[in-house]
Amino acid sequence: MKNWRCFAIPVAMMFGMVAHAQGMGSMNMGKDSGGSVSLTAGIVQQYDSVKTDLEKAAEAMPEDGYSFKPMPAERDFGGWVAHVAQSQLGTCSRLAGQTPDSAAMEMLRGVASGTAATKAQLVDALKKSFDACDAAYNGLTDANAGEAVQSFRGSTSRIAALAGNTAHDNECYGSMAVYLRLKGIVPPSTADRGMMGSGMRGGMRGQGGMGGENGGGR
Repeated sequence: MKNWRCFAIPVAMMFGMVAHAQGMGSMNMGKDSGGSVSLTAGIVQQYDSVKTDLEKAAEAMPEDGYSFKPMPAERDFGGWVAHVAQSQLGTCSRLAGQTPDSAAMEMLRGVASGTAATKAQLVDALKKSFDACDAAYNGLTDANAGEAVQSFRGSTSRIAALAGNTAHDNECYGSMAVYLRLKGIVPPSTADRGMMGSGMRGGMRGQGGMGGENGGGR
């Protein structure tokens, strides 16, 4: 338990930095001529950002790294990819009025129970989950944001369910970024920061010792 806390604390701190950066970015999106901000536009922007990071992280880890875990009690990297895909297929398919891909869900449930899967299988399932989520987020409007929907925890609003999915994605990406670092791979959010120079997204993630390239940040 103590080892898990040591691992979870820096992940949670990095997640907080990313959430703050993305929140700042969303302030400039969805504004009308009067300066008001669309909440739905901000949620979609945050989803698009973490979607990019997750897809690139899944591609960046080589096949042999999918079985890597920092400690025996942890999920391996492939387990994190499967967890994101399974969660998104369940949540977003329901919100989009779709039926989850049955073959993908069966494979993902097997991974959760300890069955091995290849990188190609997991990346394909992740892409299918993002197809479902694209439909769900594209269907979010200011008019239906407060509509009651069913989530894993019961009834909630449509926008809250999608915000929860985005938050969960960010949490998972935080763990996956640590796994990449431990395998000597620069996480995509850090690599993208280098290409964007001093833009808002990179600048906010770069503040403090943990966010920099040499500080162990994402």
